[in-house]
Amino acid sequence: MLAITVEFLHSTYRADPDGGAITGRAEFGEWPPAVTRLLAAFVAADGMGGECRVTDGTELRFLEGLGAPVIHAEAAPEHQVLKPRFVVRAARSVKKEGKDYPAGHQEYPARKGAEVRPGVRVSLRHPQVVFSWDAHAPDRHLRALRMRAARIGYLGCADSPVRVRVGIDAADDAASVHAFRPDQDGTTFISVPRAGEHLEALSAAYESWRENGPSTNRSQFPMLRNLVAYSGPDDRTGPEDPGHVVAWLRLRPSLPGRRIADITAALRFAMMSRYERLFGITPPRELHGHGFDGTGYEIARYLALPNVGFDHSDGRIHGLAVWMPKTCHGEVMDRARATARSIDLLHGSGIRAQVSPWEGESKPAAANPRRWLGRSRSWATAVPAIHERFGKLNADELRRWCVHAGLPEPQWYRSTRVPTVKGALNLHPAEVHRSPSERSRTTKPYSHLVLRFADPVRGPVVIGGGRSRGFGLCVPVDDTHGRLAASGKGRSQ
Repeated sequence: MLAITVEFLHSTYRADPDGGAITGRAEFGEWPPAVTRLLAAFVAADGMGGECRVTDGTELRFLEGLGAPVIHAEAAPEHQVLKPRFVVRAARSVKKEGKDYPAGHQEYPARKGAEVRPGVRVSLRHPQVVFSWDAHAPDRHLRALRMRAARIGYLGCADSPVRVRVGIDAADDAASVHAFRPDQDGTTFISVPRAGEHLEALSAAYESWRENGPSTNRSQFPMLRNLVAYSGPDDRTGPEDPGHVVAWLRLRPSLPGRRIADITAALRFAMMSRYERLFGITPPRELHGHGFDGTGYEIARYLALPNVGFDHSDGRIHGLAVWMPKTCHGEVMDRARATARSIDLLHGSGIRAQVSPWEGESKPAAANPRRWLGRSRSWATAVPAIHERFGKLNADELRRWCVHAGLPEPQWYRSTRVPTVKGALNLHPAEVHRSPSERSRTTKPYSHLVLRFADPVRGPVVIGGGRSRGFGLCVPVDDTHGRLAASGKGRSQ
């Protein structure tokens, strides 16, 4: 087994995988580090071809052809969005009387500033990442890779210094972290080199830099991305989790958030009809919710993912998700996943949008699973929660809701009629209860909630009586939001 261990000396990592940093809208940094970035670091250590000082570069072709490794890395490090800052622009020379004079002074008078958006810094508790391939590496390649590894100073941006080691086993380094494994149904997408393509482009960029210096125009080199789906820790259901999202979907174009009841109803109808068409059998009761003995609380949840929580959020629906309870048989899970991923069109009641499986795009953030799968102590409803019973909401009733949703008992909560986060849906009763029969009689109330738990809870968090229709979907919020709610109008338990 070939293993490459990367140790982050400052316990931080900063990289810009798709150009989102320069827009200032990136919410998450690249994690785990891309395999293509690791290959680029080995190329930058000594280049390729006959001018290499220690090797001829054949070990890089060997590394490029290994394919997707297992990546041992911390499951959920902290992602810190860095504040933009202004720096002095590079001085341009002024031509005067046939001579070049600098257009500035060492103390920078009259110099202009340029805004720099540094992006997202990933802060690590466990500073080591191990890339491992189940492949035999010839001794000559191991020696050459080790010599290159000794010359690698950083990975990603220059403020992410690293120490790189190459070996045949790294069990000790990988023992205390999680494993990201290639999996076509995973929700973590990592760029992996494609044999015969990436190395040539990286070598050309290196030679251009060596000849022209750091002023090389990067736009002449294409972005190297070959995204491979990986199964990360959030793709595996833990013993405390009530269920698992089997499919994340993108909507094009986005749809108005006020149509959420119609959108989730259309998704449910599409799942029912497509399931019967694909497999020739009646959909199981977990999908339609009928035929349960007893309480039967845990059925499929059809979730619409709105744009909420940012300064310019407008509540539009950019994505969909299908959640299944862990009590389902494995075959039902697999069929539900295949059914959801086969949906290509969502239509009904004035709604029409193209649907496609989410394939690793970082934007829009609303359709990114990481927006909803994180761990947090504080959660706020992006979609109002429908009360399970008539009457005033109190601590005992909310505790009952949490039991039904598979959540721990909340430490405190706040209930409001209006949204508490930017872009959260503020709906009319007719937009919550879509059927005429529901509108014609007394309907159950609905509220926006802020919840805080004693320990971090992993998403997606969905609470209340409309869980199967996507109501009560929550978004993680920081503890500052929670403290404001608790100190003001919150109700303590």
